[in-house]
Amino acid sequence: MKKIETLIGYLSLAGFLSTAALALFAVGNLIFMAVPDAAVAASSEPAAQELATAPDATEGEDPEEDTTFLDGFTNPPVRTAEEQSSIEARVAALTADVEGMDYERARYHPLHFPPQAAQASNEECLVCHQEIMTAKPLEQSPAGVSASDTMAWYQTLATYGGDQQTFHYRHLQSDYAKSVMNLQCTFCHKGNDPREESPDMIPGRDLFSAASTPEFTLRKMVNPSTTCLRCHGAFPYEHMDGVEANWPEARLDFEDEETPNGCLTCHGEYGFRTNRHNVTYLNAHEIEDLATASSDTCYGCHGGRQWYRISYPYPRHVWPDMDEETPDWAIDRPTQSDPEYQRPETAQSE
Repeated sequence: MKKIETLIGYLSLAGFLSTAALALFAVGNLIFMAVPDAAVAASSEPAAQELATAPDATEGEDPEEDTTFLDGFTNPPVRTAEEQSSIEARVAALTADVEGMDYERARYHPLHFPPQAAQASNEECLVCHQEIMTAKPLEQSPAGVSASDTMAWYQTLATYGGDQQTFHYRHLQSDYAKSVMNLQCTFCHKGNDPREESPDMIPGRDLFSAASTPEFTLRKMVNPSTTCLRCHGAFPYEHMDGVEANWPEARLDFEDEETPNGCLTCHGEYGFRTNRHNVTYLNAHEIEDLATASSDTCYGCHGGRQWYRISYPYPRHVWPDMDEETPDWAIDRPTQSDPEYQRPETAQSE
């Protein structure tokens, strides 16, 4: 928790990183959003249905390979026909409601505020925000640097494929995102009053009385400490016995042709922290399946795409033969995932 307090103490830095993420990436990735010349027509199929499509977990598996370990990890359940029908009805009602609505009224639509915001589906968000699905990076930055001539550090990972793409594409539409993630718009966008520019200056509440982890970050409508940091934090090797350096260097001591993923040396079937990933926003089975082939799957979200100087304080679910003594660095760690992301059908976690 000391490290989280450090993050909160440097909210201006975190706010800058999240607010200017696209601009920072422009140096290496040219992530400058190119706005389409004309409005994009709504897709004939529900967009979120497309986003939720993931490869068959059993496709391409070696029939002789022992996959028993993977049985403990499952993807979130797909929507029922009743749930899909309800969403389609809400989309139709919302489409009719916003027709002809001006921007200022749209900003204050009830869907942008709790409690409706928490229940919004991707399809409902895309009624008005379809442009995020079609926007493309510029082929050349304003400074004249070509996208084809640049490469960011995270593009060196095996899990990053294809040309440079936009932020939303990489989190919602790419093949890899649809394989290992189950992200919804509301995972990052919780809904808030546009008049609230600071968590310490909210109408009806005493000034500077926000919690140590506020509802949102200064001048930003997404709180990076509870969203981005989960998959864009540092690799905390200082807490790992036997790991003396960051993973790109440390992996040389753990991996060879017979051991393509050194992470599983300690985090395999009979290792540490084997209760992980089974939360609503991840496809746990896909993650574990891909991880058998490369540690890039693990490192990609545990240091390989680091935006922040600290790591996320993941919950420590009990695992078999877990040491009864809690290390000092983990004393304040939770033992369950955040309630809003827990899956009732499984006891495993991040």
